[in-house]
Amino acid sequence: MAKREGTIHRRQALYEEAAAIIERDFDRVLDLEGVARQIATSRRQLQRAFAEVGGTSFRGYVAEVRMRNALRLLQDGSSPVREVAVSVGYRQPAQFAKAFRRHHGAPPSNFRRREDFAPRAAPPVGRSLAA
Repeated sequence: MAKREGTIHRRQALYEEAAAIIERDFDRVLDLEGVARQIATSRRQLQRAFAEVGGTSFRGYVAEVRMRNALRLLQDGSSPVREVAVSVGYRQPAQFAKAFRRHHGAPPSNFRRREDFAPRAAPPVGRSLAA
């Protein structure tokens, strides 16, 4: 079934508003309910926006933003892995290391020792519904 033009635009707007919050607040505790409340929508509508516009889930997008920022901080090389974990929103360094390894294919400590580490390409974020 084809989506109405208004639905497409509304979901695009929801996705963009939520993505902006995540980009700004990735270091804080983020949950679907809280972000949905901030942008005055339901959890379900926000889930649909991420699935249809972003091609991902809310949690997947949060993880992508956190891993992108963690990689940047690790490349700077000035902060211990524990500090990087906290600064990108993980309370437990072990959780961070596991997520980092899953996302980038190597643990953060391994990354620090290797100059030639090339992270896996991230999937494109924010595809259009109109396509």
